[in-house]
Amino acid sequence: MPKNGCVAIGNTEMYYVSFGDGRRNLVVLPGLSDGLATVKGKAILLSRPYKKFFQNYTVYMFSRKNDMPDGYSIRDMASDQALAMKTLKIDKACLLGVSQGGMISQYIAIDHPQMVEKLILAVTAPYANDVAKDAVSSWIDMAERGDHTALLVDTAERMYSEDYLRKNRRYFPLIAKFTKPSSYDRFLKNANAILGFDSREGLSSISCPTLIIAGDDDKTVGNEAPHEMNEAIAGSELYVYKGLGHGLFEEAKDFYDRILGFCNR
Repeated sequence: MPKNGCVAIGNTEMYYVSFGDGRRNLVVLPGLSDGLATVKGKAILLSRPYKKFFQNYTVYMFSRKNDMPDGYSIRDMASDQALAMKTLKIDKACLLGVSQGGMISQYIAIDHPQMVEKLILAVTAPYANDVAKDAVSSWIDMAERGDHTALLVDTAERMYSEDYLRKNRRYFPLIAKFTKPSSYDRFLKNANAILGFDSREGLSSISCPTLIIAGDDDKTVGNEAPHEMNEAIAGSELYVYKGLGHGLFEEAKDFYDRILGFCNR
C-alpha cells in the first residue's frame, strides 16, 4: 500500500513516499524539480513506474528537507539524506539518483558507503560543468523574476527530445499556469547548491556496483558528464540512450526495467 510520510531532520522535516513490501530497499532521489514541488501526498501517483519492484523491494522516494539554510550544499543534502535513511532503519539500499538527486547520491556513496548496496546515477554529472551552469543560471534568473512560464518552457526545451517536444510543446504554457509555487526560495537554494557542486575528488572511492544512465543529447548536464563518471568510478557500467536527453527517464520505455535488472543482477 503506498504510504505518505515525513521524518524529522533537526528542527524540520523531510517528506517521503514509500510503496512495495519487499525485503530489499530502493531509495530514489529526484532532481531539481523537487525545489518546485515535493513528493508530499503523491505516493499513489509516484508509485506507478515502480510496480515491477513491489514484490522484492520497498521503494522510498525522498524530497529535500523542508527548511533549508542559506548556503545548503549538495554534500549537506547527502548528510541529511543519510540521516533520514538511518532514522527509518534503511541500513542499506540500492540508490537511484536522478539529475540533482544523482549528485546527492554520489556524496552518499562517497561519505556513507556502507549504506549503498548498488548505485544508479541517471542524467547527472560529477560537477557543475559549463552546460549545467548555463542551464541552472538561466533558471535562477527566471525564478528570481517570477517568470514561471519561461522557467517551465526552458526546462522542457532542455530536457526532452524533439519528437516529444513536437507533440507536447503547446501544453507547457498551460501547465505553467497551474504549477507556479507560492515562493521560489526552495527552488533557488536547490539550484544554487548545484552551481557549487564538485564530487570529482571522491569518485574514485566509490566501490559499490554502479550503473550510469545517460542520453547522447543532454542539454542540461552535457554529453561528457556520464563518460567522466564512468572513467572515475572503477568498474562502473555506462548505458547511453541514442537520441534522448535529460528527460529520458520519462521517454525511454525500458528505463525502469533496466534499473530493476541491474538491482536484481
